[in-house]
Amino acid sequence: MVTNSRRKIMKNKILYRLVLYFSATLLLFSLIIGGIFMMLFKEHTIDVQKSELQNKATTMASTLSTLLGEEHNTGERMGMMGGGQGGYMAYLRFLDDIANADVWIVDENLELITIGHMSNQSFNYADLPKDADTVVKEVFHGNTTFSEGFSDLLKSPTLTVGTPIQKNGKVIGALLLHSPVKGIDDAVGQGFRILAISVFFALILASILSIILAISFTNPLKKMKNSTVQLAGGDYSVKTGVLSKDEIGELASAIDTLSDRLALSSRESKKLTQLRQDFVANISHELRTPVTVIRGSLEALCDQVVTNPEQIKEYYSQMLNESIFLQRLVDDLLDLSRLQNVDFSIEMQELSLCDVLSDVVRSARNTASSKKIEIQYEQNSTLCKIIGDYGRIRQMLMIIMDNAIKFTPEQGVVSICHNNRTVSVRDYGIGIPEEDLPHIFERFYKSKSELNKNGTGLGLPIAKQIAERHGIQITVTSDPSEGTEFLLQF
Repeated sequence: MVTNSRRKIMKNKILYRLVLYFSATLLLFSLIIGGIFMMLFKEHTIDVQKSELQNKATTMASTLSTLLGEEHNTGERMGMMGGGQGGYMAYLRFLDDIANADVWIVDENLELITIGHMSNQSFNYADLPKDADTVVKEVFHGNTTFSEGFSDLLKSPTLTVGTPIQKNGKVIGALLLHSPVKGIDDAVGQGFRILAISVFFALILASILSIILAISFTNPLKKMKNSTVQLAGGDYSVKTGVLSKDEIGELASAIDTLSDRLALSSRESKKLTQLRQDFVANISHELRTPVTVIRGSLEALCDQVVTNPEQIKEYYSQMLNESIFLQRLVDDLLDLSRLQNVDFSIEMQELSLCDVLSDVVRSARNTASSKKIEIQYEQNSTLCKIIGDYGRIRQMLMIIMDNAIKFTPEQGVVSICHNNRTVSVRDYGIGIPEEDLPHIFERFYKSKSELNKNGTGLGLPIAKQIAERHGIQITVTSDPSEGTEFLLQF
């Protein structure tokens, strides 16, 4: 089980690296902190030991100075003083026990007046270290000083403090107090062992926490990786499922947004593909009929199947009508293609909408005269200035008017009203079925009405494109019992 877990961690490179980096950083941090701690702890322990030794040495030197009688000759050796100094001599005998350390008393010439019995050794002048001369001279200048130069002599690392013994304001001897530093090293070693144990357990705990942290960090990344792989495979419905409120959550949210956008783009692409297929099918159908009629008529004429002058004239007339339909279909396709191309520029300039409407009404009346349809024009606005292409706006309005005339019965009425920036075109014909209304601006879409059998299905899509290029909003309402109204908001 442990082996499988380890293999899993090794496979997860980020998890493994996070644990490794975190543990290495903690170990380095612990070593640096441990080293600084040990150095400071040792210095502090030595400073404390020095302070204690100095206090002991100063106290003993002061006591010795007090016990010395004023009548003694300063030139005599202090160890040879008379029996009247019983208190002084008794204090010397118990000096080591009082100090709990080796105590030496040295005169200015480095003559050892007394040596602590705790060392169990005997020394003479030749045995003293070179450092002793410096220490004693410093003491006879009235200063308290420290040294570690006696360590070799005492066969043990030793800290020595030297302090002056004074009488009547004059230094008459140097008290050297030796204390082994073994206790300091033991304390430092014990501190290091405690620190090492603490660091060891801290590393174990930190490793566990780093694994937990790394797993919580890498799991969302794994989910996002799986999601992106599925997205790359074409599954745009996938979601990461990561809901954290941090940078990883923001990345997951971006992937989810990308998934939604790709799903939408996929649907649009399928819809566009279907539209393209429908377009090819529709235009093929629209072209096939007139081409078939023209070809059939030409074959009949070439093969002299038809010889009657009246029939020949009828065939010519039919071919002319079909060629006119083909030309109209091609022109409409070219117009629609140009208008849908954003790079195709139209002539935008200031013009009078009132003039355009008057022109459209005049042309529409000529078209409607064959069906005896009345064109009612009402203008309730003096706001005529707009920016646009005169020819394209006229084309758009004529398409809408032609549709209104086409679906209006004979002797009917088509009304056009201009009110401020709104133009309304209304007919009172058969209306548009509710199911056809959402599709009237689609290419080649034609209602199944008998009146619309000759249409190309491109007029209203062209009108829609012209409106979009001019920022004109077109809305259509229709009721089979009341007719249809096109509302153009300029």
